[in-house]
Amino acid sequence: MVTPKTESLPPPPGIIHSIRAGFDVISTNLAAILLPLMLDVFLWLGPRLSLERLFLSLQSEMMAIWKAGGISAADLEQLMEGYKNMVPQFNLFWLLRTIPVGISSLMFARNLPQTPLGLPTIWQVTGGDLILWMGLLIFLGWVGGGLYFRWVARFSIPDLQEQLPGTLKAVAQTVLLSIVWTGLTLAIGLPVFLFVALLFQVNSILAQIVILGASFLSMWLIVPMFFWPHGIFIKNQNFLVAIISSAQMARFTLPTSSMFVLTIFLLGFGLNFVWSIPSPESWMTVVGILGHAFITTALLAASFIYYRDMTAWLQTVMERLKASRTVTRQV
Repeated sequence: MVTPKTESLPPPPGIIHSIRAGFDVISTNLAAILLPLMLDVFLWLGPRLSLERLFLSLQSEMMAIWKAGGISAADLEQLMEGYKNMVPQFNLFWLLRTIPVGISSLMFARNLPQTPLGLPTIWQVTGGDLILWMGLLIFLGWVGGGLYFRWVARFSIPDLQEQLPGTLKAVAQTVLLSIVWTGLTLAIGLPVFLFVALLFQVNSILAQIVILGASFLSMWLIVPMFFWPHGIFIKNQNFLVAIISSAQMARFTLPTSSMFVLTIFLLGFGLNFVWSIPSPESWMTVVGILGHAFITTALLAASFIYYRDMTAWLQTVMERLKASRTVTRQV
Protein backbone atom coordinates (compact mmCIF):
# COMPACT_ATOMS: atom_id res chain seq x y z
CA MET A 1 0.00 0.00 0.00
CA VAL A 2 1.31 3.44 -0.96
CA THR A 3 0.76 6.32 1.48
CA PRO A 4 1.22 10.03 0.65
CA LYS A 5 4.54 11.41 1.74
CA THR A 6 4.13 14.55 3.80
CA GLU A 7 7.65 15.69 2.88
CA SER A 8 6.56 15.95 -0.76
CA LEU A 9 3.98 18.59 0.12
CA PRO A 10 5.01 22.25 -0.26
CA PRO A 11 5.21 24.33 2.92
CA PRO A 12 2.26 26.63 3.62
CA PRO A 13 2.66 30.37 3.07
CA GLY A 14 4.52 32.14 5.85
CA ILE A 15 2.86 34.81 7.97
CA ILE A 16 5.93 37.05 8.08
CA HIS A 17 6.48 36.67 4.34
CA SER A 18 2.91 37.78 3.59
CA ILE A 19 3.12 40.79 5.90
CA ARG A 20 6.49 41.85 4.47
CA ALA A 21 5.10 41.50 0.94
CA GLY A 22 2.14 43.70 1.90
CA PHE A 23 4.43 46.44 3.19
CA ASP A 24 6.58 46.21 0.05
CA VAL A 25 3.50 46.60 -2.17
CA ILE A 26 2.17 49.69 -0.41
CA SER A 27 5.58 51.34 -0.05
CA THR A 28 5.83 51.36 -3.86
CA ASN A 29 2.15 52.29 -4.39
CA LEU A 30 1.43 55.04 -1.86
CA ALA A 31 -1.69 56.07 -3.78
CA ALA A 32 -3.40 53.11 -2.10
CA ILE A 33 -3.56 55.00 1.22
CA LEU A 34 -5.56 57.94 -0.16
CA LEU A 35 -9.04 56.78 0.94
CA PRO A 36 -8.20 56.16 4.64
CA LEU A 37 -6.20 59.39 4.59
CA MET A 38 -9.16 61.37 3.25
CA LEU A 39 -11.63 59.77 5.68
CA ASP A 40 -9.46 60.55 8.71
CA VAL A 41 -8.87 64.14 7.63
CA PHE A 42 -12.63 64.59 7.23
CA LEU A 43 -13.41 63.08 10.65
CA TRP A 44 -10.66 65.21 12.20
CA LEU A 45 -11.17 68.64 10.61
CA GLY A 46 -14.66 68.33 9.14
CA PRO A 47 -18.05 69.03 10.72
CA ARG A 48 -19.60 66.85 13.41
CA LEU A 49 -23.03 65.30 13.07
CA SER A 50 -24.37 65.41 16.62
CA LEU A 51 -27.31 63.75 18.38
CA GLU A 52 -27.23 66.13 21.36
CA ARG A 53 -30.28 68.22 20.41
CA LEU A 54 -32.27 65.06 19.62
CA PHE A 55 -31.30 63.55 22.96
CA LEU A 56 -32.35 66.68 24.87
CA SER A 57 -35.71 66.70 23.09
CA LEU A 58 -36.34 63.09 24.14
CA GLN A 59 -34.90 63.37 27.64
CA SER A 60 -38.20 63.74 29.50
CA GLU A 61 -39.78 60.77 27.65
CA MET A 62 -36.76 58.60 28.38
CA MET A 63 -36.87 59.47 32.08
CA ALA A 64 -40.57 58.63 32.25
CA ILE A 65 -39.96 55.22 30.63
CA TRP A 66 -37.07 54.43 32.99
CA LYS A 67 -39.09 55.49 36.04
CA ALA A 68 -41.91 53.22 34.92
CA GLY A 69 -39.34 50.43 34.64
CA GLY A 70 -38.54 50.73 38.33
CA ILE A 71 -35.20 52.56 38.16
CA SER A 72 -34.53 54.48 41.36
CA ALA A 73 -34.08 58.25 41.38
CA ALA A 74 -30.37 57.97 42.28
CA ASP A 75 -29.69 55.47 39.48
CA LEU A 76 -31.74 57.55 37.08
CA GLU A 77 -29.72 60.67 37.87
CA GLN A 78 -26.45 58.78 37.42
CA LEU A 79 -27.67 57.28 34.15
CA MET A 80 -28.73 60.64 32.74
CA GLU A 81 -25.42 62.19 33.76
CA GLY A 82 -23.56 59.48 31.85
CA TYR A 83 -25.66 60.04 28.75
CA LYS A 84 -25.15 63.82 28.95
CA ASN A 85 -21.40 63.30 28.96
CA MET A 86 -21.41 60.68 26.20
CA VAL A 87 -23.94 61.97 23.65
CA PRO A 88 -22.16 65.28 22.79
CA GLN A 89 -19.01 63.32 21.96
CA PHE A 90 -20.77 61.04 19.48
CA ASN A 91 -20.26 61.91 15.81
CA LEU A 92 -22.73 60.23 13.46
CA PHE A 93 -20.14 60.48 10.67
CA TRP A 94 -18.38 57.59 12.44
CA LEU A 95 -20.87 55.36 10.60
CA LEU A 96 -18.74 55.90 7.49
CA ARG A 97 -16.32 53.37 9.04
CA THR A 98 -18.09 50.12 8.22
CA ILE A 99 -17.12 46.50 8.80
CA PRO A 100 -16.24 43.89 7.60
CA VAL A 101 -15.54 45.87 4.40
CA GLY A 102 -14.72 49.48 5.08
CA ILE A 103 -12.14 52.22 4.98
CA SER A 104 -9.82 52.07 7.99
CA SER A 105 -9.87 55.10 10.29
CA LEU A 106 -7.74 56.36 13.18
CA MET A 107 -10.29 59.03 14.12
CA PHE A 108 -13.16 56.55 14.48
CA ALA A 109 -14.88 56.81 17.90
CA ARG A 110 -12.42 59.46 19.17
CA ASN A 111 -13.48 62.51 21.14
CA LEU A 112 -12.24 65.52 19.16
CA PRO A 113 -13.50 68.60 21.01
CA GLN A 114 -11.12 70.95 19.19
CA THR A 115 -8.89 70.90 16.09
CA PRO A 116 -5.93 73.03 14.94
CA LEU A 117 -8.51 75.11 13.08
CA GLY A 118 -10.47 75.75 16.27
CA LEU A 119 -13.87 74.47 17.31
CA PRO A 120 -15.48 72.21 14.70
CA THR A 121 -18.78 72.98 13.05
CA ILE A 122 -21.66 71.08 14.69
CA TRP A 123 -24.60 69.85 12.66
CA GLN A 124 -27.58 68.65 14.67
CA VAL A 125 -29.72 65.66 13.71
CA THR A 126 -33.46 65.73 14.27
CA GLY A 127 -35.75 62.78 14.87
CA GLY A 128 -37.22 63.03 11.38
CA ASP A 129 -33.95 62.60 9.50
CA LEU A 130 -31.99 60.32 11.87
CA ILE A 131 -32.86 57.11 10.00
CA LEU A 132 -32.10 58.77 6.66
CA TRP A 133 -28.69 59.93 7.87
CA MET A 134 -27.84 56.51 9.29
CA GLY A 135 -28.88 54.68 6.13
CA LEU A 136 -27.02 57.10 3.87
CA LEU A 137 -23.79 57.05 5.89
CA ILE A 138 -23.73 53.26 6.25
CA PHE A 139 -24.37 52.83 2.52
CA LEU A 140 -21.60 55.32 1.67
CA GLY A 141 -19.31 53.41 4.03
CA TRP A 142 -20.06 50.14 2.22
CA VAL A 143 -19.45 51.75 -1.19
CA GLY A 144 -16.22 53.37 -0.01
CA GLY A 145 -15.10 50.08 1.53
CA GLY A 146 -15.71 48.22 -1.72
CA LEU A 147 -13.69 50.78 -3.67
CA TYR A 148 -10.90 50.73 -1.08
CA PHE A 149 -10.62 46.93 -1.01
CA ARG A 150 -10.65 46.72 -4.82
CA TRP A 151 -8.01 49.47 -5.02
CA VAL A 152 -5.70 47.68 -2.59
CA ALA A 153 -6.32 44.26 -4.18
CA ARG A 154 -5.33 45.73 -7.54
CA PHE A 155 -1.94 46.78 -6.19
CA SER A 156 -1.48 43.64 -4.10
CA ILE A 157 -2.07 41.08 -6.86
CA PRO A 158 -0.85 42.72 -10.10
CA ASP A 159 -0.65 39.36 -11.91
CA LEU A 160 -4.39 38.79 -11.41
CA GLN A 161 -5.67 41.99 -12.98
CA GLU A 162 -8.02 40.11 -15.32
CA GLN A 163 -9.69 38.39 -12.34
CA LEU A 164 -10.42 41.59 -10.46
CA PRO A 165 -14.13 42.42 -10.38
CA GLY A 166 -15.38 45.55 -12.10
CA THR A 167 -16.04 48.57 -9.93
CA LEU A 168 -19.82 48.21 -10.04
CA LYS A 169 -19.71 44.48 -9.27
CA ALA A 170 -17.23 45.00 -6.42
CA VAL A 171 -19.47 47.62 -4.81
CA ALA A 172 -22.65 45.56 -5.32
CA GLN A 173 -21.12 42.40 -3.83
CA THR A 174 -19.69 44.45 -0.95
CA VAL A 175 -23.14 45.82 -0.10
CA LEU A 176 -24.71 42.34 -0.23
CA LEU A 177 -21.92 40.84 1.88
CA SER A 178 -22.22 43.64 4.44
CA ILE A 179 -25.98 43.13 4.71
CA VAL A 180 -25.45 39.41 5.40
CA TRP A 181 -22.71 40.19 7.92
CA THR A 182 -24.90 42.73 9.73
CA GLY A 183 -27.83 40.32 9.86
CA LEU A 184 -25.74 37.47 11.25
CA THR A 185 -24.06 39.76 13.78
CA LEU A 186 -27.43 40.89 15.11
CA ALA A 187 -28.89 37.38 15.02
CA ILE A 188 -25.97 35.87 16.95
CA GLY A 189 -24.60 38.80 18.94
CA LEU A 190 -27.84 40.18 20.39
CA PRO A 191 -29.05 36.89 21.97
CA VAL A 192 -25.55 36.19 23.31
CA PHE A 193 -25.36 39.68 24.81
CA LEU A 194 -28.76 39.34 26.47
CA PHE A 195 -27.87 35.87 27.77
CA VAL A 196 -24.58 37.08 29.28
CA ALA A 197 -26.29 40.13 30.79
CA LEU A 198 -28.85 37.82 32.41
CA LEU A 199 -26.06 35.56 33.73
CA PHE A 200 -24.36 38.55 35.33
CA GLN A 201 -27.56 39.17 37.28
CA VAL A 202 -27.56 35.53 38.47
CA ASN A 203 -23.86 34.67 38.88
CA SER A 204 -21.03 36.93 37.73
CA ILE A 205 -18.41 34.14 37.92
CA LEU A 206 -20.48 31.89 35.68
CA ALA A 207 -20.95 34.77 33.25
CA GLN A 208 -17.18 35.34 33.08
CA ILE A 209 -16.62 31.64 32.39
CA VAL A 210 -19.15 31.80 29.54
CA ILE A 211 -17.42 34.89 28.11
CA LEU A 212 -14.05 33.12 28.26
CA GLY A 213 -15.44 30.03 26.53
CA ALA A 214 -17.13 32.17 23.89
CA SER A 215 -13.84 33.97 23.25
CA PHE A 216 -12.12 30.68 22.40
CA LEU A 217 -15.01 29.49 20.25
CA SER A 218 -15.17 32.82 18.43
CA MET A 219 -11.95 32.00 16.56
CA TRP A 220 -13.96 29.49 14.55
CA LEU A 221 -16.10 32.42 13.38
CA ILE A 222 -13.62 35.31 13.32
CA VAL A 223 -11.10 33.68 10.96
CA PRO A 224 -13.53 32.75 8.16
CA MET A 225 -15.42 36.04 8.58
CA PHE A 226 -12.14 37.96 8.31
CA PHE A 227 -11.57 36.43 4.86
CA TRP A 228 -15.19 36.71 3.70
CA PRO A 229 -14.55 39.63 1.30
CA HIS A 230 -11.28 38.33 -0.15
CA GLY A 231 -12.82 35.93 -2.65
CA ILE A 232 -14.80 38.83 -4.13
CA PHE A 233 -11.71 40.90 -4.86
CA ILE A 234 -9.14 38.17 -5.56
CA LYS A 235 -11.20 35.53 -7.39
CA ASN A 236 -14.08 37.66 -8.72
CA GLN A 237 -16.58 35.52 -6.78
CA ASN A 238 -20.05 36.55 -5.72
CA PHE A 239 -20.58 37.10 -2.00
CA LEU A 240 -22.10 33.66 -1.32
CA VAL A 241 -19.26 31.77 -3.03
CA ALA A 242 -16.75 34.02 -1.26
CA ILE A 243 -18.27 33.15 2.12
CA ILE A 244 -18.14 29.42 1.35
CA SER A 245 -14.56 29.63 0.05
CA SER A 246 -13.47 31.47 3.17
CA ALA A 247 -15.06 28.83 5.41
CA GLN A 248 -13.37 26.03 3.50
CA MET A 249 -9.96 27.70 3.71
CA ALA A 250 -10.36 28.37 7.44
CA ARG A 251 -11.43 24.77 8.04
CA PHE A 252 -8.19 23.31 6.68
CA THR A 253 -5.78 26.09 7.72
CA LEU A 254 -7.24 27.31 11.02
CA PRO A 255 -4.05 27.21 13.18
CA THR A 256 -1.96 29.17 10.68
CA SER A 257 -4.78 31.45 9.55
CA SER A 258 -5.81 32.26 13.13
CA MET A 259 -2.21 33.25 13.91
CA PHE A 260 -2.17 35.45 10.81
CA VAL A 261 -5.42 37.19 11.77
CA LEU A 262 -4.23 37.63 15.37
CA THR A 263 -0.94 39.13 14.14
CA ILE A 264 -2.83 41.55 11.87
CA PHE A 265 -5.07 42.70 14.72
CA LEU A 266 -2.19 43.08 17.19
CA LEU A 267 -0.13 45.12 14.74
CA GLY A 268 -3.03 47.31 13.71
CA PHE A 269 -4.53 48.03 17.13
CA GLY A 270 -1.16 48.15 18.88
CA LEU A 271 0.25 50.79 16.54
CA ASN A 272 -2.97 52.79 16.81
CA PHE A 273 -1.88 53.72 20.33
CA VAL A 274 1.30 55.19 18.85
CA TRP A 275 -0.55 57.11 16.12
CA SER A 276 -2.99 58.48 18.72
CA ILE A 277 -0.28 60.10 20.86
CA PRO A 278 -0.42 63.57 19.21
CA SER A 279 -3.19 65.81 20.52
CA PRO A 280 -6.06 66.44 18.07
CA GLU A 281 -5.39 70.15 18.57
CA SER A 282 -1.87 69.74 17.11
CA TRP A 283 -0.92 69.49 13.45
CA MET A 284 1.32 66.57 14.50
CA THR A 285 -1.84 64.50 14.23
CA VAL A 286 -1.12 64.47 10.48
CA VAL A 287 1.86 62.19 11.22
CA GLY A 288 -0.41 59.75 13.08
CA ILE A 289 -2.99 59.79 10.28
CA LEU A 290 -0.31 59.11 7.66
CA GLY A 291 1.23 56.34 9.73
CA HIS A 292 -2.14 54.70 10.38
CA ALA A 293 -3.18 54.89 6.72
CA PHE A 294 0.08 53.29 5.59
CA ILE A 295 0.13 50.50 8.20
CA THR A 296 -3.51 49.47 7.90
CA THR A 297 -3.40 49.53 4.10
CA ALA A 298 -0.20 47.45 4.13
CA LEU A 299 -1.85 44.93 6.47
CA LEU A 300 -4.88 44.76 4.17
CA ALA A 301 -2.57 44.12 1.22
CA ALA A 302 -0.82 41.41 3.26
CA SER A 303 -4.18 39.72 3.88
CA PHE A 304 -4.90 39.65 0.14
CA ILE A 305 -1.47 38.16 -0.55
CA TYR A 306 -1.89 35.60 2.25
CA TYR A 307 -5.35 34.60 0.98
CA ARG A 308 -4.08 34.15 -2.57
CA ASP A 309 -1.06 32.10 -1.49
CA MET A 310 -2.95 30.03 1.05
CA THR A 311 -5.78 29.11 -1.32
CA ALA A 312 -3.24 28.21 -4.02
CA TRP A 313 -1.29 26.09 -1.51
CA LEU A 314 -4.46 24.38 -0.32
CA GLN A 315 -5.44 23.56 -3.88
CA THR A 316 -1.99 22.08 -4.55
CA VAL A 317 -2.17 19.95 -1.41
CA MET A 318 -5.65 18.67 -2.29
CA GLU A 319 -4.56 17.75 -5.82
CA ARG A 320 -1.50 15.87 -4.58
CA LEU A 321 -3.48 13.99 -1.94
CA LYS A 322 -6.11 13.10 -4.52
CA ALA A 323 -3.41 11.84 -6.90
CA SER A 324 -1.83 9.86 -4.06
CA ARG A 325 -5.15 8.18 -3.24
CA THR A 326 -5.61 7.31 -6.89
CA VAL A 327 -2.19 5.63 -6.98
CA THR A 328 -3.00 3.79 -3.73
CA ARG A 329 -6.24 2.37 -5.16
CA GLN A 330 -4.45 1.27 -8.33
CA VAL A 331 -1.77 -0.55 -6.31
